Amino acid sequence: MSARVLVVDDILSNVKLLEAKLAAEYFEVVTAYSGVEALAKVEEHEPDIVLLDVMMPGMDGFEACRRIKQNPKTAHLPVVMVTALDQPSDRVAGLESGADDFLTKPVDDAALFARVRSLVRLKMMTDELRMREETGQTMGLIDAAQTLVESSAPTGRVLVIEDRPESVSAFRSALNGKNEVCAVDSFEEALVQVRSADPDLIVVSLGLRGFDGLRLCSQLRSLPQARNIPILVIVNDGDRRKLTQALEMGVNDYLTRPIDKNELVARVRTQLRKKSYADRLRHNMQLSLEMAITDQLTGLHNRRYMSRHLDTLLTSAERAERPLAFLIMDIDHFKAVNDTYGHDSGDEVLREFASRISANVRGIDLACRYGGEEFVVVMPDTDVDFAATVAERLRRSVESVPFAISREPHKLNITISIGIAASDETGDTADALLHRADKALYRAKREGRNRVVATAA
Repeated sequence: MSARVLVVDDILSNVKLLEAKLAAEYFEVVTAYSGVEALAKVEEHEPDIVLLDVMMPGMDGFEACRRIKQNPKTAHLPVVMVTALDQPSDRVAGLESGADDFLTKPVDDAALFARVRSLVRLKMMTDELRMREETGQTMGLIDAAQTLVESSAPTGRVLVIEDRPESVSAFRSALNGKNEVCAVDSFEEALVQVRSADPDLIVVSLGLRGFDGLRLCSQLRSLPQARNIPILVIVNDGDRRKLTQALEMGVNDYLTRPIDKNELVARVRTQLRKKSYADRLRHNMQLSLEMAITDQLTGLHNRRYMSRHLDTLLTSAERAERPLAFLIMDIDHFKAVNDTYGHDSGDEVLREFASRISANVRGIDLACRYGGEEFVVVMPDTDVDFAATVAERLRRSVESVPFAISREPHKLNITISIGIAASDETGDTADALLHRADKALYRAKREGRNRVVATAA
């Protein structure tokens, strides 16, 4: 995996050494020698990760990291502090400033590269979600998700997988104040909890006595339910092999024993905040997909969706030698509703009509707003006679029950005209089917409206 790495240190020899090691691993390296220069290089080069020294004159690493994380454009950029500071309070200060990790010199090269690759992979996933969200915003479908900067300190459900009672007790003591903590001590229980309890964070001890914690992490990453849940592993100090393997298989973060309570809280908070942000991005992406194929006023599918799927439905009907019916319907004299009572009342009528369509068709039928006051229903495995029965039932439901509106007179009598066409099972096309249904609809209007007309194939 290649990535652009920004190395920041005020000592030239440190920068050159790290630059050479990263270049040998095929990373693209950008360098800076102060906190101020680092902020400028972040803007100019858009790195994938920042390796940041703490002790620098002027703006130190803590402040530089804080400014990177406070900028909505760069808040998701991973920052690893690589420093000679080695006290737990220093690590917590780094994590509190927004750093994704805090590594003490001398750093094992294999562990460093594994951590860099792990964080870059996670950033690339976030970049993809952010890019899709920006596309949705450009299309006017969605608003921006709340940024990482705007996120408050989240709480969540934390699943602890540990078979040492004293460790479980320590986790509960540190996290239970704001988080819901569940602890299990077997492989099977862990999988059951992940599938059923939907945790926001999984903490896995790699020192489990009953089973292999790494194998569990691998299994969790293969489960669809756990694919997007962050995993934080607990490793013994100095066990670099297990840590490297865990990071390579997609673990998000780690803690080394003995565990500092404040560091545990800081790392859990960071992972929960990232999970919350990623969830919002995924939600917005799903929302933009739905809105691209959904009519916002009525909640039915839109014309674009119908146009793309009608050919497929026709092909399936022809292959199975089954009929397919197509209904097109129009609200009679709808322009008079808008002109007399206003477009807001017209919108209320459209929404109610869409609701009545949904109530009168089957789950396998495709109901769409075709445009304006025109709606269509595609009915697979349906002949003209059955489609006419459904259409007549819908026509009566519209005619017999007035439509409620907010303005005077608060109720309107509405009628509809419906045209029906059916596929002829011999290479019919969507355009031909639509044309025949349109002809039937125009005939219904010419003959006085408020009626159903079916045309022969």
